[in-house]
Amino acid sequence: MELQQMRYVVAVAETGGFTRAAERCHVVQSALSHQIARLEKELGARLFDRTSRSVRLTAAGEVFVPVARQALQAAERARAEVEAATGEVRGRLAVGAISTVAAVDLARELGAFRNRCPKVRIGLQMEMSDALIEQVRQGALDVAFVGLVPGARTVGVREKELARGELVAVVPPGHPLAGREWTTLARLARETFVDFTAGSAARRQRDEAFRAAGLTSEVAFEVTTVEFLAKLVRAGLGVGMVPEAIASELSGLHIVRVRPAPERTERVVWSALGPSPAAAAFLAGLGIETGPGERSRAGARDG
Repeated sequence: MELQQMRYVVAVAETGGFTRAAERCHVVQSALSHQIARLEKELGARLFDRTSRSVRLTAAGEVFVPVARQALQAAERARAEVEAATGEVRGRLAVGAISTVAAVDLARELGAFRNRCPKVRIGLQMEMSDALIEQVRQGALDVAFVGLVPGARTVGVREKELARGELVAVVPPGHPLAGREWTTLARLARETFVDFTAGSAARRQRDEAFRAAGLTSEVAFEVTTVEFLAKLVRAGLGVGMVPEAIASELSGLHIVRVRPAPERTERVVWSALGPSPAAAAFLAGLGIETGPGERSRAGARDG
């Protein structure tokens, strides 16, 4: 079994086809197909069900692909560790972030890191907190910036709290609350909400505050980014609640403070096994220590 064969299998699984996988891997399709067939023969099991219209993983393939990804990541990590030992940081830096990250200027920090480590391949993915934490746990991401309710615990990652803040309400011009400096959760409970998807960490920040106050709310529109939340609120379709640090960046909306205010923490998380050389260098640029003294957080997973 060779790393290249694993790389081909993962490429087919991720692109959904042999032709696209061959293009990604910069090889002819026949060579890629031949190597996968050799691997299947060695394993004694087919990894893909092939039809004229689709390529799908078999049960054996579903088991093989996650382990293959880990093997490829381990090989890349080993190479990066050796290169770092010679004094040069290379490899990849896969960063994840929520759309409401405010504790760091992520664009500026990534730009500064590129200047410091020009041979590192940088990638960025925007997602919800729960999905980002899971991807860090699986090794698909090196570092992620997430938002969680205070006290939420994570499993299988190391973390550092970056900031703590409150949620504020955002309403469109002409709304009855637009001229007010503050309001109550009870008053907001009468409104229709634009909010993040049910079950997400972002949604729980508001839901838990309403639940603690014995209140319920109607969510008519679910979104995955703060930008689209703001668009729907501007259109008069509902009100929203976002971190105070982000609200001032949303033009065309009125900010209303809330009592009692839902709270959240912003955290950065990285692998429980320790950061790669590139991730360690990036976190060091943020003033974050990642040495042996940092402990992996344990407990019930937040979502």
